[in-house]
Amino acid sequence: MKEFYIDSDGTRLHAKLDRPEGAEKGPLCILIHGFTGHMEEDHIIAAQKAMNDMGISVLRVEMYGHGGSDGEFKNHTLYKWVTNALSVVKYAKTLDFVTDLYLCGHSQGGLLTMLIGGMCPDDFKAILPLSPAWMIPEVARKGSILGADFDPKHIPETVGSGDWEISGDYVRVAQTIHVEDEIERYEGRVFIVHGDEDEAVPYEYGVKASKLYKNAKFVTIHGDDHCYTRHLDEVVEAIKEFFREEA
Repeated sequence: MKEFYIDSDGTRLHAKLDRPEGAEKGPLCILIHGFTGHMEEDHIIAAQKAMNDMGISVLRVEMYGHGGSDGEFKNHTLYKWVTNALSVVKYAKTLDFVTDLYLCGHSQGGLLTMLIGGMCPDDFKAILPLSPAWMIPEVARKGSILGADFDPKHIPETVGSGDWEISGDYVRVAQTIHVEDEIERYEGRVFIVHGDEDEAVPYEYGVKASKLYKNAKFVTIHGDDHCYTRHLDEVVEAIKEFFREEA
């Protein structure tokens, strides 16, 4: 494992590169956590190890205001995350061992995966949104963010749920984003995993995304929640099976 930082317009992004033992040239997957998350969460580590087991190198990166990266959580926005992700993709493309590039993200990282997939469709062999929170822009326009309600036309200085607090700028940015545009732009393979008892992102959004994409595989983790705390082994096997099919 190699630990380092990636520069994103002056913001240092904490990164770790895990490569399969004895690996030379081969595919790489960029792996991104979700809202309030970080790269050491159980489900992120499980996804990383599953990919390593299948011969895929994994670049875990923490976005602005999360984990060991620069910035305060309160001040992060989806625009900042998009800029970060574009910087990470640019960095990954400079690595001389990379033959194919994948992008995977959980929750808000899954939303980010969908956005970057549409922005850079030629860069990825496939994208893997896990429990993708792509409803965030839609519900922000209606006046809600992950359990916190507000007036969508008169956005307050801060929005929070008790466990977290974000700037009103997060909402302002989210309201401008239309994920369907980026779904339409991406024609490559898409692999979506979603628990049907997800308490944070309604399962129906995973189903809807799989129908909107042109080439999607959808895996339901029955009886599981947002971070797969009940059946993480099934997520691991689903990821491995996807890459078996890719081989």
